[in-house]
Amino acid sequence: MTAVKLVAVNAGLSEPSSTRMLVDRLVDDTASIVRAHDRDVDVLVIDLRDLAVDIGRSLATGFATGSAADAIRSVEDADALIVATPVFNASYSGLFKSFFDLVDVDAMEGKPVLIAATGGSPRHSMVLDHALRPLFGYLRTVVVPTGVYAASEDWASTSGDTTSLSDRIRRAATQLAALLPDGSGLAAVTSQAQDSDHGDRRAHAGEEAGIANFARLLAGD
Repeated sequence: MTAVKLVAVNAGLSEPSSTRMLVDRLVDDTASIVRAHDRDVDVLVIDLRDLAVDIGRSLATGFATGSAADAIRSVEDADALIVATPVFNASYSGLFKSFFDLVDVDAMEGKPVLIAATGGSPRHSMVLDHALRPLFGYLRTVVVPTGVYAASEDWASTSGDTTSLSDRIRRAATQLAALLPDGSGLAAVTSQAQDSDHGDRRAHAGEEAGIANFARLLAGD
């Protein structure tokens, strides 16, 4: 059985980068869930800051060139995507948008995508639903129900939010793994999310129902 191609796109610009930290956490959790179902995973993380010049040239010429072309091919060939951007002016970064302006919409159709973002304040969390979901909806991808937003305080070891961030990361990774063409089935994967539920049981029950409805929609029920 061929390995799952998991590609992550990191639009973080700083070094170190909280956005890259979030990407690494999401990749690790998703890969561990897939491997738990006896599948190999090939992971590629694309750092857009390293491709900025080629992305700009590609936009000017109208087609992907140089390193940007290789990155675009990797995204289009992926079995699943994890994408993360810092919040700039209440939306995704210009570099993030420019990169995804270069992809072939037809190559993205039906591709499972986990969306994530980082910012200084929890008030920017709606960027997931107001900016990222519409973008990847336009690209005809299948976006998992749980998006992950991490504010600065979520990374503080003294904050109670650290556990909440870990829960959200695990939940989103579980949902992404459930959409992979690995034959493991939704129920087998979502059982891991139930085992890690230490929060509000009613909220999780609602999420599980939403995931089940989501799966039925994908199956055309």
